[in-house]
Amino acid sequence: MVEGTKGSHHKEGSRKMSKSSTVCAGIDTGKHRLDVAVHDSTAQLQVGNDPHGHAQLSAWLARQGASRVGIEASGGYERAVVERLRQDGLEVVLLQPAQVRAYALFQLRRAKNDRLDAALIAATTAALKVVHAPADPRFSPLAGHLTYIEQIEADITRHKTRLETCREARIQELWKAEIARLKAHLREELKGLARAVRQHTDLARRLDLIASVQGIGERTALAILVRMPEIGRLSREQAAALAGLAPYDDDSGERAGARRIAGGRGRLRNSLYNAALPAAFRWNPQLIALYRRLTAKGKPHKLVLVACARKLIIYANTVVQRQAHWTKTIHAT
Repeated sequence: MVEGTKGSHHKEGSRKMSKSSTVCAGIDTGKHRLDVAVHDSTAQLQVGNDPHGHAQLSAWLARQGASRVGIEASGGYERAVVERLRQDGLEVVLLQPAQVRAYALFQLRRAKNDRLDAALIAATTAALKVVHAPADPRFSPLAGHLTYIEQIEADITRHKTRLETCREARIQELWKAEIARLKAHLREELKGLARAVRQHTDLARRLDLIASVQGIGERTALAILVRMPEIGRLSREQAAALAGLAPYDDDSGERAGARRIAGGRGRLRNSLYNAALPAAFRWNPQLIALYRRLTAKGKPHKLVLVACARKLIIYANTVVQRQAHWTKTIHAT
């Protein structure tokens, strides 16, 4: 453990406590190491990203009086320490890299190393006005399972592409066999994920409500439930934005730019976009009518499918909100 502090830390800590009852810390996460800093203090720490290091970190944060800790999402390397700190009663804020970069830009900070990043994350955490409640821990293993399913689907797509460009009969048969194997495995994994969700009565109820929307099959319903645990507690605008399907203005002065979608949860957006085509051509009367109306106005096919995907997440949010299965009269307009 490497711990850095100066004699002035006690005075600085006292000034901080006089300004606010919340002492914030920031953690820069690496595969093997955690760098930690306390906001408005010179106190710093470096520990291993392992159970022993997590225990050292928790004890050190307690000595610093820190009650809120910010940590940047880093591909899963942060999960174990987040779980440990929350178990120890600390408020842990999971920050998106874009939030930290934006704060650094605002502060005109250009220098970068692990310790400086930890201090930047601590400052970003202290600047937050609203801190959302931590996610339901039940969703973490469900999300990991769904990611695995999406990876299988991506493998199937890659193998199909290879099959299309292959001209040797023997290798074609090998690719076909591998695709068939992966499809069988995919079906089993989807069944397994559905069983895991249905072990929880409230999640099973939500899943059934979402799947009642015409055009949303079980695969898409699982994606919505797992990738958007907030479903049913959002406004229609919030649901569309979180799914990355909300159109944003691009206007300046007299220039009116084209609206574009941006941000949001990419994996969920892909699932909804893939579901939008069959829903708008076959399964959902409201989306069929919407598709025909927009294309008749000259709107491009892909833009119209984005609009249909946006409607799907709004419909799903509505049925969970109202706790009522989809009917022709309940659909959101």
